[in-house]
Amino acid sequence: MKIKFTLFISFTLLFLYGQPNRLKAADRKYEANAFIDAAKIYESVAEKGYKSVDLYQKIGNAYYFNGDLKNAVKWYRHLFSLHQEVEAVYYFRYANALKSQEQYDESNQYMAMFYEKNIATKENLALLNKDYLSDIEAVSGLHQIEKTNFNSEFYDYGPSFYEDKIVFTSSRSDANSHAKIHQWTNQNFTDLFVVAKDTNGLLNQVSNFSNEINTKYNESSPVFTKDGKTMYFTRNNYNNGKERKSSDKVSILEKIYSAQLVDGKWTNCKELPFCSDDYSTAHPALSPDEKTLFFASNRPGSLGMSDLYKVQIDEKGNFGNPENLGAVINTPGRETFPFVAENNTLYFASDGHLGLGGLDVFETRMVENAFGIPKNIGKPINSSSDDFGYVLKNDVGFFTSNREGGLGFDDIYRFKICYKPLIGTIVDYKNKKAIPNAKITLFDEDMNVVNELFSSPSGGYELKLKCGSKYILRVSKENYETEEQIFIANNAPEKIHLELKQNTYEIKEGTDLAKVFDISLIYFDLDKWNIRSDAAEDLEKIIAVLKAYPNMKIEIKSHTDSRQTHQYNEILSDKRAKATLEFMVEKGIAGDRLHAKGYGENHLINNCSDGIICSEEEHQKNRRSEFIVVKM
Repeated sequence: MKIKFTLFISFTLLFLYGQPNRLKAADRKYEANAFIDAAKIYESVAEKGYKSVDLYQKIGNAYYFNGDLKNAVKWYRHLFSLHQEVEAVYYFRYANALKSQEQYDESNQYMAMFYEKNIATKENLALLNKDYLSDIEAVSGLHQIEKTNFNSEFYDYGPSFYEDKIVFTSSRSDANSHAKIHQWTNQNFTDLFVVAKDTNGLLNQVSNFSNEINTKYNESSPVFTKDGKTMYFTRNNYNNGKERKSSDKVSILEKIYSAQLVDGKWTNCKELPFCSDDYSTAHPALSPDEKTLFFASNRPGSLGMSDLYKVQIDEKGNFGNPENLGAVINTPGRETFPFVAENNTLYFASDGHLGLGGLDVFETRMVENAFGIPKNIGKPINSSSDDFGYVLKNDVGFFTSNREGGLGFDDIYRFKICYKPLIGTIVDYKNKKAIPNAKITLFDEDMNVVNELFSSPSGGYELKLKCGSKYILRVSKENYETEEQIFIANNAPEKIHLELKQNTYEIKEGTDLAKVFDISLIYFDLDKWNIRSDAAEDLEKIIAVLKAYPNMKIEIKSHTDSRQTHQYNEILSDKRAKATLEFMVEKGIAGDRLHAKGYGENHLINNCSDGIICSEEEHQKNRRSEFIVVKM
């Protein structure tokens, strides 16, 4: 027993003595971004019982940075099981990794803790109170997706439109003739490929995009001007055949380059002036007018791991100073892979906004250089995996995902926008006759005009709705009341028939002008008879009617609620009636056309009489004025 015990102690000491050396080797790989190799060493150490905050952080990070969020959850869970203080960013990463595994409740808990610990982002804490999964479900179904034929077993991502072809990024085995392995992914460095249509019109024919552009390092995420003569793309920090280092001797992964097409060859390849050796700049996108370049960067001043920026391009091709898109777009997480559609909608990928897990695709409309709140575009584009690289042209597009069921690590999918037809007719409310030339305006949920048309001679109309989208339908016609309906396309009936009420009426003695002209009742504050500002606006409408009908005479009836005595209320209501009359006289209506009388609490419009407990709102309904035509 003594010998065995001695041997056991010896082996244990050898194990403990050997771990620092193994950890140093793993640290060197980790610092060189060789995350896959580093993770293998770290895990072998952890499996033998070694525990530390630093170890679990690095294993979790190695998987997180490579998009393996399932394993990231495993090791971040070990990290938090130590119950030691960790940086706020680990709450954020763990929350996102949990979300990718559809563990939404636990994800929300850790995201809330992240916001509590990160003072700069506490204002975003309220976002967690939203039932965002229901919101995402409500807008899902817009896209019909399918796998493309040009994926490989490697990384395929970042599609871009070029003429009638698609240019994309791939680490496939024939991607790089130098057979250089990228330590981060443990795969070939990526090149640009182009896929053209075959004789059947299908995108099948894949070839190397350009020997002038592709190098022994990474190239990715291109974008092309509409004339096809200029391209912008992402490349490693590479010049004259050598990879350059930052000031801390760490390889900078990405810079943006431009190139021109001259005599069928891409030439004049140069780094854009706002790039740097000290931070990454990547994934360019052009505005529809090609005067603005959007990109992702972790440069100083960024709010998160990577932010979206824009830079102006002048007529001579010179670049201005990059501008951060701000906290409406950027979060403490990653915002990346921007794309701007022809209607000035900005699409981008983010793991900082509320999504389904990993990177999700979001959209926001640009209006006068301002951005609205980004919205998750829903399933099936978004999933619990990383979804990014969304591009769109004429209702057809492509995106990238590492979801289950793909051929490789990242795969490119094709999508088509789903539309639902809506037809209907506009008729008169009373006689049911068709109303031609009624103006029909379709708004999105942010009240941006989507479509505008007029009803046919038979009162008909036809619209095309995006599946899953929320709309406001407004119909207007002269001499008719405007009608509006709010609906979600998926839940809308195939036909919506609208009946418009005429807003022209026969006025005669005894007519209540407030009802005829849709004028709100004139309200008074408790125990007061002065004209409120909201009441003054409605009285102006009555005055306009009286000026339009110079022979009309009216009686102003003023009423109170049941509080106070009958005598007090009759006096108060009479003062209110007289105050209304005086206001109208001051506005130019002859006094002999007006008669004012207070009725106190004699004509309550609800049950709030003496002894009945009512709310202030219910009592206020009884404090009112009415306008009755007594002579035409």
